[in-house]
Amino acid sequence: MQSLRFLTAGAGAFALAAALTTSLALPQAAKAEGDLHLFNWSNYFPPELMEKFEKDTGISVSLDTYASDEDMLAKIQAGGGGYDIVFPSGSTVTVMISQGLAEKIDASTLPNFKNVMAPHDAPTTDPKREYSIPYMWGTTGVSYDSEKLGTLPESWEWYFKPTEEIAQAGLASLNDMRDVYYAAAYYLGVDKCTDNAEEAQQILDLLLGQKPHLKLYSSEGTIDRMIAGEVAVHMQWNGAAHRVKEERPSVVYVYPEEGATFWSDSMMVPAGAPNKENAKTFLNWMMEPENAAIASNYTGYMNAIKGSSEHLEESLKNDPAVNMPEEYAERLRPFKECNEKAVELRDRVWTRLKG
Repeated sequence: MQSLRFLTAGAGAFALAAALTTSLALPQAAKAEGDLHLFNWSNYFPPELMEKFEKDTGISVSLDTYASDEDMLAKIQAGGGGYDIVFPSGSTVTVMISQGLAEKIDASTLPNFKNVMAPHDAPTTDPKREYSIPYMWGTTGVSYDSEKLGTLPESWEWYFKPTEEIAQAGLASLNDMRDVYYAAAYYLGVDKCTDNAEEAQQILDLLLGQKPHLKLYSSEGTIDRMIAGEVAVHMQWNGAAHRVKEERPSVVYVYPEEGATFWSDSMMVPAGAPNKENAKTFLNWMMEPENAAIASNYTGYMNAIKGSSEHLEESLKNDPAVNMPEEYAERLRPFKECNEKAVELRDRVWTRLKG
């Protein structure tokens, strides 16, 4: 987060696949009908791309948003919403599959799956891409305004243990249990999937010590908050940092030397989706390089589609917050499946922190 190969088929199946490929490649010739309901993170899908999809396919699109994976998952688990596409992160993909909350789509049978780059074609969360396709990928670090704070070290140190100057300039955290907990673990040199109660207590103590210095925990509005100067420091996803820098060039995105989470978001069809075929049309359409690039240009994150770089804005290509310098690769910490005890400890830490 191993390459897949297209399945061979008999003549009849091959003819059917060819017909499907043609209909998807030439949407203007035979447009689909009906609706498509998206459920996505806020500020994470370009309105112009929705309009383009409607124009290309004739399918009407609506969009609702959520603030966290937990919020999305709770709604899907309750059977609500009637959504056709959701955008889960990392381990939430695994949860949806294991709980029977996802439709099997066999992404490798979609014509444009050939455009998916390794290792995104076979992630640990869905190795055969039976239930998902990639959307955006990125990192979780910390941004700060160098105009207000000068140059700060590439470390979590000053973020978790802020000086009075940093605290007064304004400090904010994401409201994401995994990102917050994992960053604290990296700083302490503790396994982010620790099932040791004493180590979990160390993480809690660090976060409780930081909490009085924080203005808020929020995963929404991080871009506007930084642009407006409401805070000078924000735990942030790299794409959000890129969009801040477009308006406030003095903002610096840090890949902390202790470690930064590397994550990827996928697109999935919830079990019982009312418009499954339209959803598959959408997934195939999103694997076209131009469409993936439009999403990247809007979100500020990289996609996993070959050929999309030709359509990326130069500012995206030139920003180290998005196009990460090679020397930072060793700082990235990929997804890891935590055992039940580790998850329980993490949940208890978060409940205590936010209580």
